[in-house]
Amino acid sequence: MSAEIINGKMIAAQIKASVRQEAEAFYQRKGRKMGLAVVLVGEDGPSQIYVKNKIAACEQCFIESFAYRLPESTTEDFLIDLIKKMNADERIDAMLIQLPLPAHMRQNHVLSFISPEKDADGFLAVNAGNLMLGNPSLNACTPCGIIELIQSTGRKISGTSAVVVGRSNIVGKPTALLLLENDATVTMCHSKTKHLKEITLHADILVSAVGKKNLITADMVKKGAIVIDVGMNRDERGLSGDVDFENVKEVAGYITPVPGGVGPMTVAMLMRNISKAAQLRE
Repeated sequence: MSAEIINGKMIAAQIKASVRQEAEAFYQRKGRKMGLAVVLVGEDGPSQIYVKNKIAACEQCFIESFAYRLPESTTEDFLIDLIKKMNADERIDAMLIQLPLPAHMRQNHVLSFISPEKDADGFLAVNAGNLMLGNPSLNACTPCGIIELIQSTGRKISGTSAVVVGRSNIVGKPTALLLLENDATVTMCHSKTKHLKEITLHADILVSAVGKKNLITADMVKKGAIVIDVGMNRDERGLSGDVDFENVKEVAGYITPVPGGVGPMTVAMLMRNISKAAQLRE
Protein backbone atom coordinates (compact mmCIF):
# COMPACT_ATOMS: atom_id res chain seq x y z
CA MET A 1 0.00 0.00 0.00
CA SER A 2 1.31 3.44 -0.92
CA ALA A 3 2.41 5.91 1.73
CA GLU A 4 0.11 8.62 3.00
CA ILE A 5 1.12 11.95 1.46
CA ILE A 6 1.79 14.67 4.06
CA ASN A 7 0.06 17.81 2.78
CA GLY A 8 2.39 20.68 3.69
CA LYS A 9 0.15 23.27 2.03
CA MET A 10 -2.82 22.33 4.20
CA ILE A 11 -0.83 22.23 7.44
CA ALA A 12 0.84 25.55 6.61
CA ALA A 13 -2.57 27.13 6.03
CA GLN A 14 -3.75 25.92 9.44
CA ILE A 15 -0.68 27.40 11.12
CA LYS A 16 -1.13 30.75 9.38
CA ALA A 17 -4.79 30.83 10.42
CA SER A 18 -3.71 30.26 14.03
CA VAL A 19 -1.09 33.01 13.78
CA ARG A 20 -3.69 35.41 12.39
CA GLN A 21 -5.83 34.83 15.49
CA GLU A 22 -2.82 35.57 17.70
CA ALA A 23 -2.02 38.69 15.65
CA GLU A 24 -5.57 40.02 15.91
CA ALA A 25 -5.58 39.45 19.67
CA PHE A 26 -2.21 41.26 19.89
CA TYR A 27 -3.70 44.21 18.01
CA GLN A 28 -6.57 44.39 20.48
CA ARG A 29 -4.13 44.43 23.40
CA LYS A 30 -1.46 46.73 21.98
CA GLY A 31 -3.25 48.96 19.51
CA ARG A 32 -0.78 48.08 16.73
CA LYS A 33 -0.05 45.17 14.46
CA MET A 34 2.82 42.76 14.93
CA GLY A 35 5.64 43.91 12.65
CA LEU A 36 8.21 42.19 10.43
CA ALA A 37 11.05 44.03 8.69
CA VAL A 38 12.45 42.43 5.53
CA VAL A 39 15.68 43.65 3.94
CA LEU A 40 16.61 42.73 0.37
CA VAL A 41 19.99 43.86 -1.00
CA GLY A 42 20.43 43.61 -4.76
CA GLU A 43 18.35 42.20 -7.61
CA ASP A 44 18.66 38.44 -7.10
CA GLY A 45 15.64 36.91 -8.82
CA PRO A 46 14.81 34.06 -6.42
CA SER A 47 15.35 36.37 -3.42
CA GLN A 48 12.81 38.83 -4.81
CA ILE A 49 10.26 36.03 -5.12
CA TYR A 50 10.95 34.85 -1.57
CA VAL A 51 10.52 38.37 -0.20
CA LYS A 52 7.29 38.82 -2.13
CA ASN A 53 5.93 35.56 -0.70
CA LYS A 54 6.88 36.53 2.85
CA ILE A 55 5.20 39.92 2.57
CA ALA A 56 2.08 38.25 1.14
CA ALA A 57 2.05 35.81 4.08
CA CYS A 58 2.25 38.75 6.50
CA GLU A 59 -0.86 40.23 4.88
CA GLN A 60 -2.67 36.92 5.29
CA CYS A 61 -1.69 36.78 8.97
CA PHE A 62 -2.61 40.41 9.86
CA ILE A 63 1.06 41.28 10.35
CA GLU A 64 2.51 44.60 9.18
CA SER A 65 5.57 44.31 6.94
CA PHE A 66 8.33 46.88 6.50
CA ALA A 67 10.25 46.19 3.28
CA TYR A 68 13.69 47.70 2.67
CA ARG A 69 14.93 47.14 -0.88
CA LEU A 70 18.52 48.28 -1.20
CA PRO A 71 20.78 48.45 -4.28
CA GLU A 72 23.59 45.96 -4.85
CA SER A 73 26.08 48.76 -4.17
CA THR A 74 24.88 49.23 -0.57
CA THR A 75 27.82 49.21 1.84
CA GLU A 76 28.15 46.84 4.74
CA ASP A 77 28.25 49.77 7.18
CA PHE A 78 25.00 51.19 5.80
CA LEU A 79 23.23 47.85 6.23
CA ILE A 80 24.55 47.46 9.79
CA ASP A 81 23.32 50.96 10.65
CA LEU A 82 19.90 50.06 9.26
CA ILE A 83 19.81 46.90 11.39
CA LYS A 84 20.61 48.93 14.50
CA LYS A 85 17.74 51.30 13.70
CA MET A 86 15.37 48.35 13.24
CA ASN A 87 16.52 46.88 16.56
CA ALA A 88 15.42 50.12 18.24
CA ASP A 89 12.15 50.48 16.28
CA GLU A 90 9.25 49.47 18.54
CA ARG A 91 7.03 48.81 15.52
CA ILE A 92 9.33 45.96 14.47
CA ASP A 93 9.00 42.74 16.45
CA ALA A 94 11.10 40.60 14.13
CA MET A 95 13.39 41.08 11.16
CA LEU A 96 15.18 39.12 8.49
CA ILE A 97 17.92 39.88 6.02
CA GLN A 98 17.19 37.98 2.83
CA LEU A 99 20.14 35.79 1.90
CA PRO A 100 22.40 35.59 0.05
CA LEU A 101 23.97 39.01 0.53
CA PRO A 102 26.24 40.52 -2.15
CA ALA A 103 29.78 39.16 -2.29
CA HIS A 104 31.31 42.30 -0.79
CA MET A 105 29.42 41.79 2.50
CA ARG A 106 30.44 39.48 5.34
CA GLN A 107 27.20 37.62 5.89
CA ASN A 108 27.79 36.32 9.42
CA HIS A 109 29.23 39.65 10.53
CA VAL A 110 26.18 41.55 9.27
CA LEU A 111 23.68 39.12 10.79
CA SER A 112 25.42 39.32 14.17
CA PHE A 113 24.02 42.84 14.66
CA ILE A 114 20.41 41.62 14.72
CA SER A 115 18.94 41.50 18.24
CA PRO A 116 18.40 37.80 19.10
CA GLU A 117 14.84 38.53 20.24
CA LYS A 118 14.07 39.90 16.75
CA ASP A 119 15.76 37.07 14.81
CA ALA A 120 12.83 35.95 12.63
CA ASP A 121 14.87 33.30 10.81
CA GLY A 122 16.36 31.84 13.99
CA PHE A 123 19.81 31.80 12.38
CA LEU A 124 21.82 33.77 14.96
CA ALA A 125 24.52 32.05 17.01
CA VAL A 126 22.71 32.98 20.23
CA ASN A 127 19.49 31.29 19.14
CA ALA A 128 21.32 28.29 17.68
CA GLY A 129 23.18 27.96 20.99
CA ASN A 130 19.96 28.16 22.98
CA LEU A 131 18.50 25.38 20.84
CA MET A 132 21.52 23.21 21.62
CA LEU A 133 21.13 23.95 25.34
CA GLY A 134 17.39 23.33 25.27
CA ASN A 135 16.56 26.92 26.20
CA PRO A 136 13.53 28.78 24.80
CA SER A 137 14.51 30.60 21.61
CA LEU A 138 13.49 31.55 18.09
CA ASN A 139 14.46 28.50 16.05
CA ALA A 140 15.15 28.07 12.34
CA CYS A 141 11.90 27.96 10.36
CA THR A 142 12.41 24.94 8.10
CA PRO A 143 13.44 22.56 10.94
CA CYS A 144 10.44 23.71 12.99
CA GLY A 145 8.23 23.00 9.99
CA ILE A 146 9.74 19.53 9.66
CA ILE A 147 8.78 18.72 13.25
CA GLU A 148 5.22 19.93 12.59
CA LEU A 149 4.98 17.69 9.52
CA ILE A 150 6.18 14.66 11.45
CA GLN A 151 3.76 15.37 14.30
CA SER A 152 0.88 15.74 11.82
CA THR A 153 1.09 12.00 11.13
CA GLY A 154 -0.07 11.27 14.66
CA ARG A 155 2.99 9.18 15.39
CA LYS A 156 5.09 9.97 18.44
CA ILE A 157 8.66 11.09 17.87
CA SER A 158 9.74 9.95 21.34
CA GLY A 159 11.64 6.69 21.26
CA THR A 160 12.03 6.57 17.49
CA SER A 161 15.20 6.14 15.50
CA ALA A 162 15.68 9.25 13.33
CA VAL A 163 18.25 9.80 10.59
CA VAL A 164 19.02 13.25 9.20
CA VAL A 165 20.97 13.32 5.93
CA GLY A 166 22.58 16.75 5.58
CA ARG A 167 24.45 18.90 8.09
CA SER A 168 23.79 22.52 7.11
CA ASN A 169 23.51 25.12 9.85
CA ILE A 170 20.00 26.15 8.79
CA VAL A 171 18.39 22.73 8.21
CA GLY A 172 20.36 19.59 9.03
CA LYS A 173 21.91 20.48 12.37
CA PRO A 174 18.88 22.24 13.93
CA THR A 175 16.56 19.49 12.68
CA ALA A 176 18.70 16.90 14.46
CA LEU A 177 18.62 18.97 17.66
CA LEU A 178 14.84 19.41 17.52
CA LEU A 179 14.36 15.69 17.00
CA LEU A 180 16.64 15.07 19.99
CA GLU A 181 14.59 17.57 22.03
CA ASN A 182 11.56 15.43 21.17
CA ASP A 183 13.31 12.32 22.52
CA ALA A 184 14.28 10.64 19.26
CA THR A 185 17.58 8.80 18.96
CA VAL A 186 19.27 10.73 16.17
CA THR A 187 21.95 9.80 13.65
CA MET A 188 23.40 12.50 11.42
CA CYS A 189 24.74 11.64 7.97
CA HIS A 190 26.38 13.70 5.23
CA SER A 191 28.40 13.53 2.03
CA LYS A 192 31.29 11.73 3.75
CA THR A 193 29.11 9.09 5.42
CA LYS A 194 30.05 5.54 4.46
CA HIS A 195 27.42 2.84 3.99
CA LEU A 196 24.54 5.34 4.04
CA LYS A 197 21.97 2.72 3.10
CA GLU A 198 22.80 0.58 6.14
CA ILE A 199 22.07 3.57 8.38
CA THR A 200 18.89 4.87 6.70
CA LEU A 201 17.32 1.41 6.66
CA HIS A 202 17.03 1.58 10.45
CA ALA A 203 15.27 4.97 10.47
CA ASP A 204 11.69 5.29 11.69
CA ILE A 205 12.01 8.94 10.63
CA LEU A 206 14.21 9.84 7.64
CA VAL A 207 14.91 13.48 6.79
CA SER A 208 16.95 14.29 3.67
CA ALA A 209 18.27 17.84 3.23
CA VAL A 210 21.17 17.49 0.82
CA GLY A 211 20.07 18.88 -2.54
CA LYS A 212 20.85 15.81 -4.64
CA LYS A 213 18.12 14.37 -6.84
CA ASN A 214 17.12 10.76 -6.11
CA LEU A 215 19.70 10.42 -3.33
CA ILE A 216 17.20 8.41 -1.29
CA THR A 217 15.92 5.35 -3.13
CA ALA A 218 13.33 2.77 -2.12
CA ASP A 219 15.91 0.20 -1.04
CA MET A 220 17.26 2.70 1.52
CA VAL A 221 13.95 3.16 3.36
CA LYS A 222 12.52 1.12 6.22
CA LYS A 223 9.01 -0.14 5.54
CA GLY A 224 6.47 2.22 7.09
CA ALA A 225 8.98 4.99 7.82
CA ILE A 226 8.17 8.70 7.84
CA VAL A 227 10.16 10.31 5.00
CA ILE A 228 10.63 14.09 4.97
CA ASP A 229 12.15 15.43 1.74
CA VAL A 230 13.75 18.88 2.12
CA GLY A 231 15.63 18.76 -1.18
CA MET A 232 15.00 21.39 -3.87
CA ASN A 233 16.49 20.36 -7.20
CA ARG A 234 15.46 22.09 -10.42
CA ASP A 235 16.12 20.75 -13.92
CA GLU A 236 14.40 20.63 -17.31
CA ARG A 237 11.69 18.40 -15.84
CA GLY A 238 10.87 20.87 -13.08
CA LEU A 239 11.31 20.73 -9.31
CA SER A 240 12.20 17.56 -7.44
CA GLY A 241 13.55 16.59 -4.05
CA ASP A 242 16.24 14.28 -2.69
CA VAL A 243 13.86 11.33 -2.58
CA ASP A 244 12.86 9.06 -5.46
CA PHE A 245 9.24 9.86 -4.66
CA GLU A 246 7.38 7.45 -6.95
CA ASN A 247 9.27 4.40 -5.72
CA VAL A 248 9.83 5.41 -2.08
CA LYS A 249 6.12 6.08 -1.54
CA GLU A 250 5.51 2.34 -2.10
CA VAL A 251 7.70 1.56 0.92
CA ALA A 252 7.24 4.47 3.33
CA GLY A 253 4.31 4.96 5.68
CA TYR A 254 4.24 8.74 5.25
CA ILE A 255 6.07 10.96 2.77
CA THR A 256 6.27 14.64 1.82
CA PRO A 257 6.04 15.65 -1.86
CA VAL A 258 8.23 18.22 -3.62
CA PRO A 259 6.76 20.74 -4.15
CA GLY A 260 3.97 21.02 -1.58
CA GLY A 261 5.64 19.43 1.42
CA VAL A 262 8.31 21.21 3.43
CA GLY A 263 8.38 24.37 1.29
CA PRO A 264 5.08 25.93 2.42
CA MET A 265 5.96 25.17 6.04
CA THR A 266 9.02 27.41 6.04
CA VAL A 267 6.99 30.60 5.49
CA ALA A 268 4.28 29.42 7.91
CA MET A 269 6.85 28.88 10.66
CA LEU A 270 8.33 32.31 9.90
CA MET A 271 4.89 33.74 10.69
CA ARG A 272 4.84 31.76 13.92
CA ASN A 273 8.30 33.11 14.84
CA ILE A 274 7.05 36.69 14.31
CA SER A 275 4.10 36.03 16.59
CA LYS A 276 6.36 34.40 19.19
CA ALA A 277 8.81 37.32 19.06
CA ALA A 278 6.04 39.88 19.42
CA GLN A 279 4.49 38.14 22.39
CA LEU A 280 7.83 37.70 24.12
CA ARG A 281 8.45 41.44 23.75
CA GLU A 282 5.09 42.42 25.35
